[in-house]
Amino acid sequence: MKILKILSRVYVEDLDEHLNFYEKLMGMKVEMRTPLPDLGLELAQIDDLLIIAGLEQTLKPFKRTQSTFLVDSVEEYRVFLEENGSKIIRGPQRVLTGVHMTVQHPDGTIFEYVQHILE
Repeated sequence: MKILKILSRVYVEDLDEHLNFYEKLMGMKVEMRTPLPDLGLELAQIDDLLIIAGLEQTLKPFKRTQSTFLVDSVEEYRVFLEENGSKIIRGPQRVLTGVHMTVQHPDGTIFEYVQHILE
């Protein structure tokens, strides 16, 4: 059970409008860009930054999530978190990049856990 990377989240309405700025700021290009049409969102990752784009109303339910933890096993974290007083809000469920779940820790903070699975 290991956290591989912690992604800070940035919320924008138009990904194309802001992507160039964040690439310059971070000094690197986009590593991953994924449309999520069912949710009305598009995601882009630049190093430790996760940019989430969508209309304000669409973004609203996601804005309480503080960060995204990329982990080696969502299932192992699910067991650990439930045994230690956390509440699973959403998931675990399959997504385009692998498996994810949203969790409220005992202190009330909300995090997303993601396990990338390459197929």
